[in-house]
Amino acid sequence: MGVENHSDPEHPGAPPGVPTTIPAPVPIVRAAAQFYALLLAGAIVWAFCLDESLIFRSPASEVRGIRVGADFALGIAAAAVVIGFSEWLTRRTQLGRDLAAVLAGVLGSRSVGECIFLALVSGFAEEAFFRGALQPHVGLVIASLIFGVVHFVPRREFLPWTAFAVAAGFLLGWLFETTGNLVAPVVAHTTINAVNLWLLSNRHTP
Repeated sequence: MGVENHSDPEHPGAPPGVPTTIPAPVPIVRAAAQFYALLLAGAIVWAFCLDESLIFRSPASEVRGIRVGADFALGIAAAAVVIGFSEWLTRRTQLGRDLAAVLAGVLGSRSVGECIFLALVSGFAEEAFFRGALQPHVGLVIASLIFGVVHFVPRREFLPWTAFAVAAGFLLGWLFETTGNLVAPVVAHTTINAVNLWLLSNRHTP
């Protein structure tokens, strides 16, 4: 009985029985879409059961309404500060460079469209849950700390990312408290994520 040859025809030099293909990477975009869809659904169910608004901080805020131009501009300004600071850390400190390299390795190479999609789903879902649903009940400090805990990865190289998430949570929570609605936090969150994801994917990925 002859021995069956399992070598890959595209890699004729590979010995029989040895896999020559690299396993497909985890489909980050699909997994993110599923996770954030569940998170957004949880926020919607929370608000529905309590008969509350996800958009406004309080009934008084809802009466005051949304100042679209001012709230949007405040979100963009906050995002610019955060993006500028993260870029400074990446360019000027070893801690920032190391964190960027680790995150880039997890993210992989992504298109502009994928970066925008990930930013939108994460920005809308996380702000709806942590600011719109959670913060009015537990307050700015607790909501921001929980936001940081959710971004905790039990590896030392990711600890600066967790600290950054806590600080960002306080900023986004402050925007929600100040404006009384989710426009500024969502604009800031999605802008920060879109720009930083693109930078990580295109500048820091080997």
